[in-house]
Amino acid sequence: MMADRIEPAGTEPPPPDSMLGVPAGVEPSEAVRIAMRRDRLLAALTLTAGVGLALAMPFALKEGAEFFLPLTTALVIAVALVPVLEWLERRRVPSALASLMCILFFLVVANVALAAIVVPATDFFRLLPSRIGRIQENLAPLLDLYSNLESYANRALRQVATAPIRQPSTTAVAPPSSILELAATSAPAVIVQFLFGVLIVFFFLSGWTRMRRSTITGRTSFDGAMATARVIQDVVDDVSAYLGTITVINVSLGIVTGVALWALGMPYPAMWGGIVALFNYVPYFGPVIAAFLLAVGGLMTFADIWTALLPPVIMYVLHLVEANAITPFIVGHRLTISPLLILISLSFWGWVWGTLGALLAVPLLIILQTILGAAGKPDIAGFLFEHGTLMGGRGRGPRPSPPSA
Repeated sequence: MMADRIEPAGTEPPPPDSMLGVPAGVEPSEAVRIAMRRDRLLAALTLTAGVGLALAMPFALKEGAEFFLPLTTALVIAVALVPVLEWLERRRVPSALASLMCILFFLVVANVALAAIVVPATDFFRLLPSRIGRIQENLAPLLDLYSNLESYANRALRQVATAPIRQPSTTAVAPPSSILELAATSAPAVIVQFLFGVLIVFFFLSGWTRMRRSTITGRTSFDGAMATARVIQDVVDDVSAYLGTITVINVSLGIVTGVALWALGMPYPAMWGGIVALFNYVPYFGPVIAAFLLAVGGLMTFADIWTALLPPVIMYVLHLVEANAITPFIVGHRLTISPLLILISLSFWGWVWGTLGALLAVPLLIILQTILGAAGKPDIAGFLFEHGTLMGGRGRGPRPSPPSA
């Protein structure tokens, strides 16, 4: 049996990784100080690059909306259609044919929904110029109240101010451009983006199984492969579950709202139900816009202001019941998202890509939250104040002692 190797007296352990690269002959305290300065420099460069990327990305996405918007929309739709694709593939349907069937199914449903909303809405709101008189009659009590309040405020200000109040000048507002002219000028770009998005969805779905297999098998370790598979499956499950559940809830809300408006005597109840279902995809702001449109429609339809205000009241009561009782009960705690994060995501993607960006805000937030939940959220405070760029003279850790003379 070999004797255990005994280190000679005075032998020092190998230096830590943070001191590697320090010139030989430097005292340990000075070596620690050099290593800390190098770590802070690397952390500062990393932080600067990260902040620059975060600041430049929104403007890049906004300027490149013609490319990034259809690409992102197609990817979100494709991820939501993955469960349907996998269901078809389990029944021996080839990937290409299954992808084509998914796309056709989505296009048929989307076209039927849009046709049920856009065509009646065009006919209904075309009557708006001829219904201005009825709207003014309905709003006459409110307008009189506002006029009386304004007159009272003006008289009070005339008594206090030394100079007469300058009346606001009214300027003529140019009528909006023709919808046909706008569609004719933007049709080529819309068609190209639509075809681009359809192709992205098709190729993503047709190569989904092969891409997922290669992504998992390309990992060098079993743990890495399992983690990758888990993240991919979580993203697909969360996005498809959210969109599928919210779609069922929104369609049900639209049907109930349409039936209630039909009983009230509101024209085009199916159109209004579709508008409510569509805008309910946008949290917080969407129902407010839908209620405003219903208020305009009610003022155009009914001669009594209280009857005219019933459609938005009915819609918003149904929305409050859905948002506070039905959706939390069905969705549960798995897809619970912070309202603050939802508002930030809505404002960010709405600013970058407009209405369609607001519709994509929650699915994109779910994807980002799922990936960060699997990869681990970065400790920004620890990065900055413990071992990062802002660790200075008043840090909590022990400071190295100055070298002895």
